Amino acid sequence: MANKSRALAQRMLLICRQETRAYSLWRRTTIPIASQGHLIKPNIILSFRSHTCGELRPADVGEEVILCGWVQYLRQDLFVIMRDFSGLAQILIPQDEDKINLKTALCDLPPESVIRVKGTVRLRPDGQENKMPTGEIEVLAESVEILNVCRKLPFEIKDFVKKSESLRMQYRYLDLRSSQMQYNLRLRSQLVMKMREYLCNVHGFVDVETPTLFKRTPGGAKEFVVPSREPGRFYSLPQSPQQFKQLLMVAGIDRYFQLARCYRDEGSKPDRQPEFTQVDIEMSFVDQAGIRGLIEGLVQYSWPVEKDPVSTPFPCITYEKAMKDYGVDKPDTRFAMKLMDISKTFHNTEIEFLKDALNQPGGCIQAICIPDGAKHLKGKDHESLKQTARTQFGQEDPSLLSHLLEALDSGAPPHGGIALGLDRFLSIIVGAPSIRDVIAFPKSFRGHDLMSRAPDFVSEDELKSYHISVNWPYIKAHIC
Repeated sequence: MANKSRALAQRMLLICRQETRAYSLWRRTTIPIASQGHLIKPNIILSFRSHTCGELRPADVGEEVILCGWVQYLRQDLFVIMRDFSGLAQILIPQDEDKINLKTALCDLPPESVIRVKGTVRLRPDGQENKMPTGEIEVLAESVEILNVCRKLPFEIKDFVKKSESLRMQYRYLDLRSSQMQYNLRLRSQLVMKMREYLCNVHGFVDVETPTLFKRTPGGAKEFVVPSREPGRFYSLPQSPQQFKQLLMVAGIDRYFQLARCYRDEGSKPDRQPEFTQVDIEMSFVDQAGIRGLIEGLVQYSWPVEKDPVSTPFPCITYEKAMKDYGVDKPDTRFAMKLMDISKTFHNTEIEFLKDALNQPGGCIQAICIPDGAKHLKGKDHESLKQTARTQFGQEDPSLLSHLLEALDSGAPPHGGIALGLDRFLSIIVGAPSIRDVIAFPKSFRGHDLMSRAPDFVSEDELKSYHISVNWPYIKAHIC
């Protein structure tokens, strides 16, 4: 028993010493995150590296370090520039005869290979410094472990190398290695964290996840359908959690939000995707001013510190004025191009002349308003736009919403809400031309995943359990 107790005590002492060393290592590994204005201490003890490439500074001179990352490029058979998420580090290749194997291993590596380097931090010789964050130091390699040799890639991982968007989508896992995409995704993560802090910790909101498999929603955008194993019965992927957020108010949750995945079966545009993310919010006992104040505070709280600050209150315009002056409920007010009602100025014959001019190629007239109910005419769509606008609620079966209608008659508090398009919001912040540049794995303009080639065909045997039959000859002919 004494021997067992002594062995146990020695083991506990060893664990304590290991934890002390690990804590000491954790204390000195700090990575500055400029966009947040403070330091984050990553839990490096969970990794077999001691430091990240981008954190080394002159204060680390003399330390033995272990770095892991990708080979950015080889320079003059003297240096390997090594990269990870935090930045670059220059690895000095030893030229000694007894280190010839180490030199050969490093010099023969193709770019983007993954390595683990052990070495000592030292100052660069005078005149060899640069303006990079790690430009004053280098690491003299003592040993290297090759973790993965990279094949020949379809494009170089360099910011100045231009790639077509289809190629970027096809090899998205490579495109995400670029510094811009790394910045976009990390900024997205930080922004979402700040939003959660503001809503939950400052204003007492509850983060509630709502179902993805749901029932078809009357009206609105076209929804994706998902087959079930019951013949003729389908789920729908909700275009938004609108019904659930109202039901949660009836349930007394009071303040709800979630980072909601939403789905709409519609053509892609620069600011649209078949699946996207909304910051979905609903509150009980609130008016419009309360919602506006909440959102202004949310944007200010989560706004990156390195960007120009936003001022409040935000400009406000009524729906009626927006439709009267711009013809849409989300006008771009940066341009002073308001609609003008010319119906009192022109006679019918002149209006017909303008209609004809509207359809002339290269004409300067882009849109007109006429008094016969057609409202806003654009190009050759004016005949279809003359048709009376119909809402899919007036013609829908009320039983589709019976659960919501019953809930609203069951002691529902007054409530209101809003949903911010997170992808679009991020693309505005970083100045991206498309929301695809702030989504890790987006769909193409046609709604396809070019990397995995989705959507894909499903065999007849797999379809049988869902009681679905596909006209395969038509499909094959259509593809050909």
